[in-house]
Amino acid sequence: MTFTGNIKSDFMKLAGVSIDKRPNLIDYAATDYISLRNALLDYCMAVYPEDYKYFVESDLGIMFIELIAYMGASLSMKADMLANENFLATANQRSSVSKLLQLIGIRMRGPISSAADAVLAMEDTFTGQTGTVTIGPQNRVITTTSPEDGAALTYTLYKVVNGLVDVANTDGAINLDLELETSNPDTERNVFENLVIQEGALVTDSGQFAATEANKSIRLTQSPVVEGSVQVFIESNEDNANGAYTEVDNIYFASGSSDKIFQVTYDNSYGATVVFGDGSVGVSPDSNAGYFVTYRIGGGSRGNIAKESLNYDIVTSQGTGTVNNPYPATGGQNAETVDHARRYAPLKFRSQDRLVTLEDYSAFANTFVGNIGSSGKATAVTRNAYSSANVIDIYFLEKANDLQLQKATSNFKTELLAAIQPKKMATDHVVIVDGLVRTLDLVTTIRVDKEQEPNQEVIKAKVRNKILSFMNVDNQEFGKNVSVADLNRTIFEVDEVRFSTLDNIGQDIRIDFNEIAQVNNVTINIQYLD
Repeated sequence: MTFTGNIKSDFMKLAGVSIDKRPNLIDYAATDYISLRNALLDYCMAVYPEDYKYFVESDLGIMFIELIAYMGASLSMKADMLANENFLATANQRSSVSKLLQLIGIRMRGPISSAADAVLAMEDTFTGQTGTVTIGPQNRVITTTSPEDGAALTYTLYKVVNGLVDVANTDGAINLDLELETSNPDTERNVFENLVIQEGALVTDSGQFAATEANKSIRLTQSPVVEGSVQVFIESNEDNANGAYTEVDNIYFASGSSDKIFQVTYDNSYGATVVFGDGSVGVSPDSNAGYFVTYRIGGGSRGNIAKESLNYDIVTSQGTGTVNNPYPATGGQNAETVDHARRYAPLKFRSQDRLVTLEDYSAFANTFVGNIGSSGKATAVTRNAYSSANVIDIYFLEKANDLQLQKATSNFKTELLAAIQPKKMATDHVVIVDGLVRTLDLVTTIRVDKEQEPNQEVIKAKVRNKILSFMNVDNQEFGKNVSVADLNRTIFEVDEVRFSTLDNIGQDIRIDFNEIAQVNNVTINIQYLD
């Protein structure tokens, strides 16, 4: 090589990087926009020292480098988010959590409808008469207005037998016995009190199985299907397949080929498919058998109404009657949250459909849904007494809505105990105990800038929503203390709030093991900062 006298030029030519060495200059740790932009600039300076050396913002080359950095940062972020969705602990999308849980045989709970005892008072008196009052499926539907959003709200009337909703039949009608099931609180009207209303519009699907179907299934025509509302009746020439079927969580829970059971599978929009056994695990309806399915669509917290909100006239085979609810309709809940599923699904899977540890009992009780859609909060403890280590006390409270708990009904406790019985250890003795609610009145003062004074009602609403979300039933557990710092931190998430204080609570509230905190009244004061 001949020396030209230009040291800079000769040095730059010798400093070139061969193609096989260029991969060593790639910064694989660069993922965000700035680090990618700087890494690309460093790469250009090292590999193209003579070809590109005009590094100003207005240059076309810099524009292309920044565009590539933009695209790289977007792809990197998307790759990270997709990776997070593959793990239960980090997944945020509901569909991702649902699919991960399906891999271990656990399904996220859909919307639950509110329910209340109902009374049917007939206009005419049938004292001393025998016969049946029949309410057809089209007349079992009751409409009113939701107190939550003011929109139309639909309820369906059911008959209760021994504390449970009556099983399915061939036509979806309710039959009430005039002689055995009526009462006469006055001399003017016959009254039936063995009824219950459940939120949701009643839907009936009927048809016939195709002869070519190996595993029988029924795709329900409407959605969202309310959890636990599906009832199935099969009309078959074979005695072992004819009659009402019972819903189970998993078809493989069947004990043999004679169990008349079905499983309901849901999609992401809570459309549902009814799946039957294959003949070895559960009864498989015969080809060309007919089916009659009733279910409800709707559900959610908007169905919780006050007592005596209904005064609805319905038509029966014996004339007109009036339906009323002497008690509030409670228990309506939206579909299971991602946080609730992430908390309890691993515990439920670990129990493997048997109850051994306290965690097993607690997870089962917290995920149990009753016959009329009720659920609740629970904690399990061993009784601390002489020779009582095998006595399991399950402290339980039934959900009234997202913010309130109530004492569980005796029917719900009976259902829970019946569900626990075949799964528990033979030596365990389980007792359902009423939990205690610690009600709280919260008074908070928030500080905001003076120029935000015209928006004070909007700011108060935001703060109230944050507090109610913090005190939501799903976010509270038995024995969980109420942290003043955590609550103030939640309020501070409202952008307009500079800082806040709880005026009536000076320190964390200690909650006993059998208690759960519940908000009662919330008062929000505002101080303006100049």
